[in-house]
This record gives sequence, C-alpha cells and structure tokens, in this order.
Amino acid sequence: MTATVAAPAQHTTHQRLLHHVAAEDAPQAQLDAIVVPNGRPAAYLKGAFRAAREVDATVLLLCSKSARATDAVLAAKRAGARVRAIDTDEVAGIRTVPTFATSKLLQAKRLARRTDTSFKRNLGVLVADLAGWQRILFLDDDIHLSQPGDLRAAAGLLDEYAAVGLANTGMRDNSVVCHAYHDSGGQQDTFVGGGALAVGRDAFSSFFPDIYNEDWFFLLSGTGLRATAVTGFAHQDDYDPYRDTMRARSEELGDTLAEGLYCLLDNGMSIADATVGHWASFLESRRAFISTTLQQVQDAPYLTGAYEARMIAALKAALGRSLLIEPDLCVRYLRAWQRDRDTWQTHLQSWRARHGVQGDPDAAFDTLGISELVHKS
Repeated sequence: MTATVAAPAQHTTHQRLLHHVAAEDAPQAQLDAIVVPNGRPAAYLKGAFRAAREVDATVLLLCSKSARATDAVLAAKRAGARVRAIDTDEVAGIRTVPTFATSKLLQAKRLARRTDTSFKRNLGVLVADLAGWQRILFLDDDIHLSQPGDLRAAAGLLDEYAAVGLANTGMRDNSVVCHAYHDSGGQQDTFVGGGALAVGRDAFSSFFPDIYNEDWFFLLSGTGLRATAVTGFAHQDDYDPYRDTMRARSEELGDTLAEGLYCLLDNGMSIADATVGHWASFLESRRAFISTTLQQVQDAPYLTGAYEARMIAALKAALGRSLLIEPDLCVRYLRAWQRDRDTWQTHLQSWRARHGVQGDPDAAFDTLGISELVHKS
C-alpha cells in the first residue's frame, strides 16, 4: 500500500542534501575515540567495545540512568577495550557546558526535554577538543555495527566532510509522527543522525541543543547544512515508538523546527528564509500531515487493536502539542539558537585560552576537573 499524504511543506526525504559514498571507495583514516552517551547497563556496550578493538580507538562512556562507570569499566576490561568512563550526574555542578538561551526559552514555555543526551554529546565534544582528538564517532548504546571497518571509511571522509553518518539498516530513526506515516503506508525516508555519526575537528564549533532532532541542528552552520556524507551501515535496535504519548509530545517542537528548516534547504533556500511567514505556512502543513496520517492509520486494514490505538493516541498527542506552537516561537527559537552557536564557540575558545589543547586525554580531564575511571588495554 502506498499512501498519498498531501503535505507540500513537509518533505518525506532529505537525501539529496547528503553525499553518498560507498565504504570501499572512501579513503581510510584512524578514529581517535568512540563517544557513547550511555544510559543502559554495561551489557549493551559489547558492540561499541568490539568496534573500538577493531579500529584501535578509545571508548569515551558518558554514563547516567541505568549505566554506571564502574560497571562499564569492568565490562571493558573483560572485552579488552580501551575505555574512559564518567558518571555524568557527578559533573552537573562543573561548568563544562554553558547554559543555552534555547534551553531557557523552552523552560519558560514549559517545553523543555527531560533527557540528558544533548548534554552528554556536548560534553563529549568538549573533552575531544581539549584532548586534541581529530576524529570521533558518536555511537548510541542501542546501535550495532555490522562492519566496524566502515568506521575507517567514515573517518577518512572527514578530511572532506564535516560529518559522516552511517546508514541505518535497523529500526527506522524517525519521529513518532513519521513512524506512523510509514507504518500506515507512506513512503518515509530516514536521515543521518547522532546515533552513528563521525565528526571531524572542524565541526567541534557546533553544539547539540536540548531539543528533539538535536543532531540535525548540530549538522547546520549558521546558514545551512555543513558538508555531510553517508557511508557504511549501522543497525538500531527495535523499540515501540507509540508506547507512551509523552514521546510524541516531546518530539513535536524539535521535529517541526528541523523538518521546517530542512525543507527550506531542500528547496535551495537558507536558514535566513525561516521567517514568521514560513513558519505559519509550515505549521499549517505540518498539522495537515499529522491529521491525514491519523486518518490513514484509522483506514489501514492491517492496523488493529492495541497497536492501532497506541498509534492514534500518539498522533493526537503530537497534534495537540503542535497546536501550542506559534510561528513567533519558531522564529524566537532560531534567534536563540544562533546566539547559542556563538556562546558555544566562545566557551570552547575560553577553555583553549586558559588551558590550551592538551593533546592528552588525562590532562584534558584534569583541566575540566572531572573524575573518570580508565581501563587501558
């Protein structure tokens, strides 16, 4: 079944913005580190350890929730992987990451996220910068690499591209709304994301805002998308995107902003074209997209029972949140995000000016005043 959802301002693919390079055709280079925002028990780290051994890279584990640095280091020792692990809750009082205007804006609007993924990724960038690392890979703990050697290709491409994503062959990396569109018959594509993303030193000047699709924002410059490629493959574990309606609500603003911006880029326009008028038009189409997808779910004969009910509830939650988003909020968010880009770059420069680029992870952690657990294989 192929759906025909009329949503002219919401594109279902952004692949034309990416440069596709076969891993066998890419130059080879060494990764310095694999950065894992770790929220699951140590058993979920086997794939990261295997990849690190194969490409001789350090694993930087940023642990919270169900993850503990002590457990992770013991697991790394058994796996023969070189690892540095931090319990990130213990560094909350250290000003490693600045307070961003975008976060303040969402807190004032009661739209703030309740996750620490962006904080962890920003901390990983800061550590990498001070340690003098040139090429890092962000890897989520629910991502598995079928060919860890693809990482050498991704690292090699960083001489030409700011970031290189691995194509996902597992659970689709979509928002709840886009999952529902696809699951009810729509032709929905995916994009590269922070779950398996190689980043070069030139991109350290970018940051991850605390919003859904933070990785899409990280890939942007002040005007458009940085040069971004895709090579190799990664596999994401399955999950139920409709399990909790809070997921759809919490994603809606970030999905709206990211999709609205990337649609402009698809059309050869720039971030400067994201005016109040653009957002008024896009929000109308976004809501039509959700409403039509909702009808599509209800009409699909193969969607029944509790699964269909969860999808419907999630889409209604997303639509309800969308109705609270106004064009002016979108414009204000992007203005705050542009200021935050300057804030982050000033923050990095301040650390460099005070302590220099250490070229040594031990010195970098000492500089930051962070306690870590280390296993050197």
